Amino acid sequence: MLTIAVTGATGAQGGATARALLTRGHRVRALTRRPDSAAARALAELGAEIRYADFDHPESLNAALSGADSLFAVTTPFDTDTTVETRHGSDLIDAAAKAGVGHIVFTSVAHADRDTGVPHYDSKYAIEQHLRASGVPWTVIAPAAFMDNYASGWTLDSLRDNTFAWPMPAHTPFTLICSEDIGAFAALALDRPADFTGRRIDIAADELTPAQIAEALTAALQAPVAHREVPLEYVRTRSADLAAMFDYFTTVGLDVDVPGLRREYPEIPWRTFADWAAAQNWPALFAAPVHH
Repeated sequence: MLTIAVTGATGAQGGATARALLTRGHRVRALTRRPDSAAARALAELGAEIRYADFDHPESLNAALSGADSLFAVTTPFDTDTTVETRHGSDLIDAAAKAGVGHIVFTSVAHADRDTGVPHYDSKYAIEQHLRASGVPWTVIAPAAFMDNYASGWTLDSLRDNTFAWPMPAHTPFTLICSEDIGAFAALALDRPADFTGRRIDIAADELTPAQIAEALTAALQAPVAHREVPLEYVRTRSADLAAMFDYFTTVGLDVDVPGLRREYPEIPWRTFADWAAAQNWPALFAAPVHH
């Protein structure tokens, strides 16, 4: 049994990792800026220890990581920007090294090591490089596109009108994974450091085109859903970062060896997009406030 600190514990990836580690019998130290949040309380009820930690206050990281055997590290640029994300990630790694943490599993993004030119991929890769130089045994898991994003934001808004609005051509394939499978894979890597230390692994559970995604959503919603290609120029007016990502998806492609992963790691559920979509509570999601 290990004591494993989990950052982003009240978010999708960190929460999934914390739950998977608890299922495996480890002691989970859930790090969060909001220890009194509903998500934190839910983890506490499952047996996690809740600790306050804030990337903007490095001294809180030192206290939260003291005595931890391992660390699951996740960062995001979307609450701040990519420069701040890189600083946050580097500070977290430095704090873990200072605390004597024996293994860090960092969740990056598929293809971040391929000079994509996508800002939030490049910031993740900068953190990867800092991690490799830290002297702490490391593993990088690099998820493909998140299935979970289809149940929120502007994608959910478009589904209210029976449209899957997506900035890619209908027949261009790309790879996907849900947060629960990311958490399961992270927990596996943390559980078996000897098998994963020093490795960087792109992970995905399915490969589909936007047209096929629309078909799966049609089945899940039991209502016709048609793919509509959103012009990249429109995305660029909202976010140059996301526009660069979709341009990369379309021109280079986000390929991951899905069959190889399924063969090598049969203990991971590897949920298909159809499985994930069928498991969502769409009426409740549609009843939520409209995103703008």
